[in-house]
Amino acid sequence: MEITTKLVSKKLLTPTFISLWIIMFLVEFVKGALIVSILPVYMGDVLHLSAFAIGLSFSLQYIGDNVFRSPAGWFIERVGFRLTMMLGLLLTFFAVLIIAMADKMGMIVLGCALIGIGTAPLWPCVLMGISAVTRENNNFGTAMGVIQISSLGGTGLGPVIINFFVDGSYRPVFWVLLALMGIVVIVSLFLPGKSKMKSRPDAAGQPSEEPSPWEGGIKGVLNNVRQSIRHIKENLHVSRLLFPALFLQTFAIGLLTPVITLYVRTELDLSPEAFSALLVTGGGITVIGLIPIGRLVDRFGTKWFLHIGFALSSVAIGLFAVTRSISLVWILVILIGISYACILPTWDTMISHMLPEGEKGTVWGLFLTVQGSGMVVGPIVSGKMWDMLGPSAPFMASAIVMGILFFVHIIISRHKSSLPRV
Repeated sequence: MEITTKLVSKKLLTPTFISLWIIMFLVEFVKGALIVSILPVYMGDVLHLSAFAIGLSFSLQYIGDNVFRSPAGWFIERVGFRLTMMLGLLLTFFAVLIIAMADKMGMIVLGCALIGIGTAPLWPCVLMGISAVTRENNNFGTAMGVIQISSLGGTGLGPVIINFFVDGSYRPVFWVLLALMGIVVIVSLFLPGKSKMKSRPDAAGQPSEEPSPWEGGIKGVLNNVRQSIRHIKENLHVSRLLFPALFLQTFAIGLLTPVITLYVRTELDLSPEAFSALLVTGGGITVIGLIPIGRLVDRFGTKWFLHIGFALSSVAIGLFAVTRSISLVWILVILIGISYACILPTWDTMISHMLPEGEKGTVWGLFLTVQGSGMVVGPIVSGKMWDMLGPSAPFMASAIVMGILFFVHIIISRHKSSLPRV
């Protein structure tokens, strides 16, 4: 605890931030356990569903999560992030319950789609919450480092720990996951409601009361949406290159996700144990670096850390695609870990400086939707490149994308510096 307080200011460890950290960790734990360890085996070996059913379920989960982030951000601005988060988590709870009770393809697919929709508000709510708790102390980068640790930790530990509960039957596993989701719903009750959130300023600079989004029925909702779009167009001043950059950042990762295991096993001829050690090394270095780099970002700004992160990852991934030296592979994995420690907390910190007042939740949702689409498209392109151009092609493409991001970020940072701070 003493080490934690040295790395993280006590001013950051508010009840709101701690609640968001717990929610993020447990939700990512449940999602990681389901997607990586439980559902592929449960649907195939226990329910004897086809590979098509498994692929469709996973695709709908990713699509639901991505598409509904923008609406979730819009709701946050109008009903508060406690209610938005709680509704999403309740939907996720019932989605896991459906999967636990179902034995037909249609219900499993429905449950996976609902998990995606239910978890869609997670990141917009977390980012809005972080913006609120870091406004006074200007420590968004540090906060993002801590939150990224909870996200990566949950995603990584979920598939590992949940296997200890599989003992001939998957029923205990689902009870554990439902219990965790129940805890998450309870924790969400401790988030501040709409009344405690800062009201949007009107044209005169005075706080204005936000009308109910349901006022006037469907016509009123559509009118509210049009007003939001108009407000964003008038007040969001960012480089047009930001939108392809958002896509490319996750597209580069999506290119590697489906082929990394196959590449290491077939091309580098590494054992499962050695591959696991590589993952732990690279991921561990990233996690260790998140908070220190987040603190440096708060102090010195985002520009140079993103320059270093994009350039370093481009070179390291490119060399990874052409080397067969195992000792060099270890060095490259360490460099990739360092590069992502530079990128993960810094990218969102840079974006947080560009958001207009009044529609931050909506814009966060929009940006996250654009960014998440890279993870949807990347794996599809990656598989085609592997089949048509060879095993090294997805890695070279990812390296090239990171190189493009390096130059795009130079242009974006110059554009940002020429504009007044929003």
